[in-house]
Amino acid sequence: MDIQNLRIKDIHALYEQKELSSKELVSMYLDRIESENPSLNAMLSVSKDALEEAEGIDEAIAAGDEMGPLTGIPVVLKDNILVKGWEATAGSRILEGHIASYSATVVERLRSAGAILVGRANMDDAAMGSSGETSHFGATKNPWDTSKIPGGSSSGPASAVAAGFSPVALGSDTGGSVRLPAALCGVVGLKPTYGRVSRYGLIAMASSLDQIGPMARTVLDAARVLQAIEGKDAKDATSLGDLDTTVPEILETGVKGMRIGLPKEYFIDGMDERVKESVLSAARVLESGGAEIIDVSLPNTEYALAAYYIIMPAEASSNLGRYDGIRYGFSSSGKDLIDSYEQTRGAGFGREVQRRIMLGSFVLSAGYYDAYYRKALQARTLIKQDFDNVFKEVDLVLGPTSPALAWPIGEKFDDPLAMYLADIYTISANLATIPAMSIPCGFSDGLPIGFQLMAKPFNEHAMFRAGAYYQSVTDWHQRTPV
Repeated sequence: MDIQNLRIKDIHALYEQKELSSKELVSMYLDRIESENPSLNAMLSVSKDALEEAEGIDEAIAAGDEMGPLTGIPVVLKDNILVKGWEATAGSRILEGHIASYSATVVERLRSAGAILVGRANMDDAAMGSSGETSHFGATKNPWDTSKIPGGSSSGPASAVAAGFSPVALGSDTGGSVRLPAALCGVVGLKPTYGRVSRYGLIAMASSLDQIGPMARTVLDAARVLQAIEGKDAKDATSLGDLDTTVPEILETGVKGMRIGLPKEYFIDGMDERVKESVLSAARVLESGGAEIIDVSLPNTEYALAAYYIIMPAEASSNLGRYDGIRYGFSSSGKDLIDSYEQTRGAGFGREVQRRIMLGSFVLSAGYYDAYYRKALQARTLIKQDFDNVFKEVDLVLGPTSPALAWPIGEKFDDPLAMYLADIYTISANLATIPAMSIPCGFSDGLPIGFQLMAKPFNEHAMFRAGAYYQSVTDWHQRTPV
C-alpha cells in the first residue's frame, strides 16, 4: 500500500471497510521511518506505545464505537511540544535527557480526538533557525534532495510529512517556522491566528509570536487537525474560545466572489524568478476559478524584518533565562555558581541561540530599550494596521512563502543575515497575529515551491476555502519524493 498520499478521510474509509487496521497502518509508518529516516534525520525517536495505542483503536472500532475526527490517525510532533514521559529537548543540548512531566494541551486534544502519537521530530536548536541545520542532534535533510535544507525551525515535521512518515504533524511557528519548511518540503503548513491554539506545554521561544500549527499534504487535513486542537484553555491566558472552524465536510466550495490581494511589496528584486512565476501562476488559477485579484499595498513591510529580529530575541532571551543547568537538562560544573551558569549555557546553547540571546539582552538593556525595543513595538503596530486596512478591501492576501528554493546545506550557515532574509515573507503574519498558510504550487529543479495565503484574525475558513479549491484543480500536493 502507498501510504505517502493517504489522507485522513482515506484512512477512515479503510478502517470502516475493514480493509486496514490501525495497527497495520502504524506498523507501515514505523517501518518507513526505520528505513528512510537515517538519510533524513527528521525523527529523533518513535513512541514505544504507538502500536499498543493502535491496538486499542482497533478494538474500539470493532466494538462499534463511533470514530472521532482523528481516530487512528498517526501524528508526528515537533520536539518542543511536551508529551508526559517523553524526552523533550527542543533540539537543544541544554535540554538533552529532559523528560516531560506533563503533556501539552494540544497533545491531550489530539488524543481525545483519537490520534496516535508516532514520535518526536527534529528541529532547529530552541526553535532558532530557518534551515533545520542548528539542531544539537544534527541537520534535518530535505526529502526531495538530501543535499538541501528542509527549512526551519519545524524541519523535522515538514520533512516527515513530505517523506511519508505520517499523514499529519504539529509544528510551531514564531516567524514562519511552520510555513517556510512546509513550502520547501512541498506540504501544507498552517499558522493559526494567535490565541486560537493553546501554547500550554509548548517550550517557549517568543511568547507573543509563538503559535502551534498543523502540517499535512492537504488543506482539508490541516483544517481537520486545527478543529481538533483549537479553543480556549484555562492553562493559557492568551487562548481564546467560541471559535468557528469550518469543518471540511461543510467547507464552501469554489472561490467565486472572493477578493484576493497581491501586495506590491512582496514581489521585489532579489526574489527568485522561478518562485515569483509559480506564485503568480497560483494567483491566476484562483482568478480562473472566479476570484478577483487586486493589487494592494502593505507599506510598512520594509520594517518587518528589523522589528521581528528585535522583538523575537528580546522575548527569547527572557524565556531562555530559565535554563541554568540546576533544575533540569544539561549541566556543566564550574568553580562557583555563576561559573556553573556560564559553563552550562555556553556549552548547552548553540551559536545561533547564543547570538539571539545576546541580541535580545542588548535591546532590553538600560539605555537601549527605547531606542530599539520600543521602536520595534511601534513598527509592529504599524504592520498590524497595514493588514487591518487591507482586509477592509480583500478577503485574503496572497504572496510567496519563501523568496528562494531550498538551498544547499551549509551555504548560509555562517551568514546569519542571509539566513534571516529567508523569513522576509513570513514574519509579518506573526507580528500582526493573523493566520497564514503555505500551500504547494510548483517545482523547479526538482524542488518544491509554496505560496502563502493570509487572512484577518480568525478567518482561517477563508484560507481553507481558497486553498482547498486550489488543490482541487492542481496536483502539486500529490507528488512525493520517492
